[in-house]
Amino acid sequence: MNCKAPTTPGPAGPPTVRPMPGRAALAARAGEAADFLKGLANPHRLLILCELAGGERSVGALIEATGIAQTSMSQHLAKLKEEGIVDFRRDHRTLHYSIRHPATLEVMAVLYARFCAERDDAAPAPDTPPAG
Repeated sequence: MNCKAPTTPGPAGPPTVRPMPGRAALAARAGEAADFLKGLANPHRLLILCELAGGERSVGALIEATGIAQTSMSQHLAKLKEEGIVDFRRDHRTLHYSIRHPATLEVMAVLYARFCAERDDAAPAPDTPPAG
């Protein structure tokens, strides 16, 4: 793995290099990151997380907002819960889900800005070659 050490502003202004963890630590963190991203890597789960990024939602509200069938919704929520990405609370017979993993909101903000935010239709999307 050929990663460059992240930099942070130093006390006098120029960046200082933070020490990189050892190769074994990087490998373990890379595995954790890959597992986390696998939990997100599904269009239905991304729709669910887009809704949950706005705050806690009941299963019924998630179904209504996303159009995902109840059985499929249950499977996706179970996967997100198993991965530690979401959590739930029970209010009588209603389950309310919320985002648990702190990195999820950060990742969802990047995905939203890149793929969901309104763009000027006259300008091509980033990485899209001009027509012609």
